Amino acid sequence: MAIPVLWDSIFRTYPLFHFSIRNLSNRNSIPRKNKWLCLASPQLNPVGSEVSFCVGTHLIPHPNKIERGGEDAFFVSRYNGGVIAVADGVSGWAEQNVDPSLFPQELMANASCLVGDEEVNYDPQILLGKAHAATSSIGSATVIVAMLERNGMLKIANVGDCGLRVVRRGQIIFSTSTQEHYFDCPYQLSSEMVGQTYLDAMVSNMELMEGDTIVMGSDGLFDNIFDSEIVATIARHDCVTGAGISQPSKNSFNGLKI
Repeated sequence: MAIPVLWDSIFRTYPLFHFSIRNLSNRNSIPRKNKWLCLASPQLNPVGSEVSFCVGTHLIPHPNKIERGGEDAFFVSRYNGGVIAVADGVSGWAEQNVDPSLFPQELMANASCLVGDEEVNYDPQILLGKAHAATSSIGSATVIVAMLERNGMLKIANVGDCGLRVVRRGQIIFSTSTQEHYFDCPYQLSSEMVGQTYLDAMVSNMELMEGDTIVMGSDGLFDNIFDSEIVATIARHDCVTGAGISQPSKNSFNGLKI
């Protein structure tokens, strides 16, 4: 199982300094395997500003699955305030000679293409439904999608055990819950009729503030790293990046590649 991890800092955009996700990903596609923490300069005073994501990503495939890049997929979009999503392929399909990576990859590709669809209406649950209906690959995946409104409202829909944490001032203030039939058998979107649908998704809303950090990933992350370790890692890197902040130029960002 791969461990896709997305670190997202919430910051404000300004009339003259347009921090946006395009600094890290210039199209709605699966990002490169790197990770960034980005901060807006605290010296600026927002006037009529809106919030958006500053996003970084990292993917750590299981050692036995490195050659095919793991069995998970994710995408990042700069549409509206920003969209982030993770899909975790179910390894059991390999026993039926099915590549477990194909279903989550196609699911995420379809979701990326449908983000701006009028029928989706910027609703993560509907996006899951339409992306699932458009996916023809055999397999299944747990999945989570988070959409940020410009007013700071984060809308989340998840099926299964992919997760999301919101960290504010060194504390986790929001966590998604897992859905499972029984131990090690999570809810999942599937190519089979017996699987769950978008209607089974757990839907959450969370009002974010400037400076909040979001960590999203598969169970491969949250089953292996305690929440306290996640908070400590964020605090350590916030300290490093904060010390080096300078006033940005137009269409630039401050950050530390780690």
